[in-house]
Amino acid sequence: MKRVSLATLALAAFIGFILLGNWQVRRLHWKLGLIHDVNTRVDAPPVNAPGPGQWSRIAAGHLQYLHVRLHGHYLPGAQTLVHGTSKKGYGFWVMAPLRTDRGFVVWVNRGYIPADMPDTPAYRQAAPPQGEVALTGLLRFSEPGGGFLRPNQPTKDQWYSRDVAAITAKRGLSESQVAPYFIDAAAREGAGPWPVAGLTVIHFPNHHLNYAITWYLLALGTALGVGLAIRRERKARHEESAD
Repeated sequence: MKRVSLATLALAAFIGFILLGNWQVRRLHWKLGLIHDVNTRVDAPPVNAPGPGQWSRIAAGHLQYLHVRLHGHYLPGAQTLVHGTSKKGYGFWVMAPLRTDRGFVVWVNRGYIPADMPDTPAYRQAAPPQGEVALTGLLRFSEPGGGFLRPNQPTKDQWYSRDVAAITAKRGLSESQVAPYFIDAAAREGAGPWPVAGLTVIHFPNHHLNYAITWYLLALGTALGVGLAIRRERKARHEESAD
């Protein structure tokens, strides 16, 4: 009875490891497809930013890092600072709502400023330009809630993630008119020193192959362990019968 139970557990473990390995292989193919799609979008010519008719696709997780263009004007008095880290160090992302010439509003991450800049007169240099503007950038998904250790605090106007819906509500904008994504603005020649745009880091960790190999090796180890156990038992029986 004990042997049957151990054999059942070993078989279940073997099948489980194989299924987990197969799942990681599927994840690997998905991740490689995602990386290919993103690289294609980033390097493609810019297209019009998705309007309301496409917002359901964004909500479903499509079009991340799409290279887009925008025309319109920034809304005054709504610029928002979001704590963040860039290759230039810790500071703030400068978010500002832009009303497009198509009628809807898109939050634009205009770029990075140092952590101590908001308390200096130089911060006025980071104000959004007045009048009509044209820009390009990469479509990014909203970042709801903030981090586990540093959640957003809308009542204090403290932001640790670029939560489009929450910032929209805090600034009193109509949610139905605001896109559910934001745009990381591209760097512009001749622009002022602040904020620094074009700092988007595109990185997708891809360890699925290593995980798959690990699960398959565990399955192989289980099979070899069972095989060795059976071999030892047969050898022991043979020696007993010889005696």
